[in-house]
Amino acid sequence: MLSLGRNSGEYIVLQDGDNRIIVQVAQIDGNLRLVVDAPREVSILRGEVYEKTHPVPGWIKDSVIRPAKAGK
Repeated sequence: MLSLGRNSGEYIVLQDGDNRIIVQVAQIDGNLRLVVDAPREVSILRGEVYEKTHPVPGWIKDSVIRPAKAGK
């Protein structure tokens, strides 16, 4: 697992052969958001959608960083 700190406007690039995914941190209306630019054939799922058909990844389940509860 890789854990990166990024500030607004900074980004990371994930590359596998010719496929390139760019993830940028953007501050929109005071909220930090992830902006993802990926080829159409790359599936991007929110965690709660992924977990409907897959188990929670072990490193997420065991992480000291807990996801925020809905509505908080």
